[in-house]
Amino acid sequence: MTAPQNAASPLTVPGGQPALPGPLVGADWLADRLGAPGLVLFDASVGAHRGAGVRIPGARPFDLDGALSDHDAPAPHTMPGAAAFTEAVRALGLDDSDTVVVYDGAGVYSSARAWWMLRAMGSDRVAVLDGGLPAWTAAGLPVEATGPAYEGPRGSFTARPRAGLLVDSAAVAGALADPAAAVLDARTRERFVGTAPEPRPGLRGGHMPGAVNLPFGELQRPGGLMRPAAELRAAIEAVAGERQRLYFSCGSGVTACVLALGADLAGYRDLAVYDGSWSEWGVPSALPVTTG
Repeated sequence: MTAPQNAASPLTVPGGQPALPGPLVGADWLADRLGAPGLVLFDASVGAHRGAGVRIPGARPFDLDGALSDHDAPAPHTMPGAAAFTEAVRALGLDDSDTVVVYDGAGVYSSARAWWMLRAMGSDRVAVLDGGLPAWTAAGLPVEATGPAYEGPRGSFTARPRAGLLVDSAAVAGALADPAAAVLDARTRERFVGTAPEPRPGLRGGHMPGAVNLPFGELQRPGGLMRPAAELRAAIEAVAGERQRLYFSCGSGVTACVLALGADLAGYRDLAVYDGSWSEWGVPSALPVTTG
């Protein structure tokens, strides 16, 4: 099982980069290492949170509404190809040897998407800031005005895509028919059962037959902090039972990654995120949808 965020760990690993205690770090952990050589901090806020006007000092914009999504794809927030991803993060100064911490202005929301994308493109040294910018400011830690786009030196990161971390509708359809797999939907219960309209026009209401619902907020405590590992495990087992192969979906592939983060913290290892999520599956098509 992944070490808890407050587990004792050395400040650095061989080579000088800060050592991560796991996929989640606390504000105190980051404050102790902010500005350390080899530590890159990404602000992955989306929507209104991108306009907050402040950032953790030195943060670089991991823009999921911009260069870090494939805008030629029909679904929003689609993962870019390896070449485009490499170019986007090199432009942010990311090196292969860097340790990365990602956060967002909502708590743990779009930062989990950035974490999963970096993992899917081959990075093993990436973590999410627990509670994001709200937890940082609640701890009385410093912020600075959001400046212009990153203008530092280019990085050397090269994407090395890992098969199976981001999957398509065919893989999800296979999982729905697999008794050893579970498909977990991170949307609200009202959207899952089809009693609330989808925020994106033209999509059908309801869910995939055989999927189970686990709204991403149920994995968090007040203040946007992730729940302890034992509670995360219990929440997932309550809907997935004993199944260990887990697929995650949501509206556009963002909050599905919060479930992936929670599952990783809970000790699950066979995980995949449906990149198109409901923005793809919910389009009128032959893909099956049920309500209730």
